[in-house]
Amino acid sequence: MKKLVIIGGSKGIGQAIINALKDTYSIINISRTGIETSSTITQHTLDVLEDDLPEIDSIDALVYCPGSINLKALSRLEIDDFKNDFNINVLGAIKTIKHYEKALIEGHGSVVLFSSVATQMGMPFHASIATSKAALEGLTKSLAAEYATKIRFNIIAPTITDTPLASRLLRNEKQRETMSERHPLKSILDPNEVAALTKYLLSSDAKSISGQTFPIDAGITSLKL
Repeated sequence: MKKLVIIGGSKGIGQAIINALKDTYSIINISRTGIETSSTITQHTLDVLEDDLPEIDSIDALVYCPGSINLKALSRLEIDDFKNDFNINVLGAIKTIKHYEKALIEGHGSVVLFSSVATQMGMPFHASIATSKAALEGLTKSLAAEYATKIRFNIIAPTITDTPLASRLLRNEKQRETMSERHPLKSILDPNEVAALTKYLLSSDAKSISGQTFPIDAGITSLKL
């Protein structure tokens, strides 16, 4: 059975990815919150930014899920806000990839990271998160070139998704309706949709795809109705 390491699989998109892949991968989840384990799911409870990562031999797939939604006007953002978002979104991913570089090369692995629609369109109050996610997209393209014959790297850029991370933006029916109406397809993204795309990008069916950013955005970045 192929081996998947997922960072941040205890909730939201990460949890949906585990549910989608648990029958086809041996999954190693690394997160601050534990999950239910099984014969094919292993848990390491730690903070990827602060703690040492476990040693793992030969990895077929790596998914880095941690993210942040820090929506403030620039006048209210402190330098520490930018640093914290950058640490979570970018430096945590770099630390993980560097740590598992040899194992990914051994397994001819595929890596999936997560960006945001905020890098594709100007959105007020998104300065910090857009900065971090744009850096992550640049990292993805650079590493896809550097490891072209050894590891594949792709990045998914979802719009707002119905997860605990976005709960304060979707906390009542009025907000959900307003958010849905902003999108040409009149929908809010379900984490299972993101998991399905992740599953495809990790699979051999996507063996010729690397260095790409995939918006999954209910049409908000490309359609005007």
